[in-house]
Amino acid sequence: MPRYLIEGSYTTDGTKGLLQEGGSRRRDTVTKLIEGMGGSVEAFYYTFGDRDVIVIYSVPDETTALALSMAVNQSGKVRLTTHPLLTAEDVDRAAKQTVGYRAPGA
Repeated sequence: MPRYLIEGSYTTDGTKGLLQEGGSRRRDTVTKLIEGMGGSVEAFYYTFGDRDVIVIYSVPDETTALALSMAVNQSGKVRLTTHPLLTAEDVDRAAKQTVGYRAPGA
């Protein structure tokens, strides 16, 4: 199953909701959501700085990952950035592919 890294930043309203709900309850809600989409959560951490939460999770495909991102982002309470995670073996396979790229102006 493909794995993804979410970086999330809470809006003011999202932070108010997190303070009201609590961190562990929010983590449990997110975990249930992802499990309900056929996936699993590998790691869930709160942080501070530019990002408030980081989640590593797996779901069946990129369409499911996109649906999750759109649903959360449209709430207006959290802004997500989702990154696909690739294994070293994924990179090895990509490195062996021939790509007929022509640089601009070449």
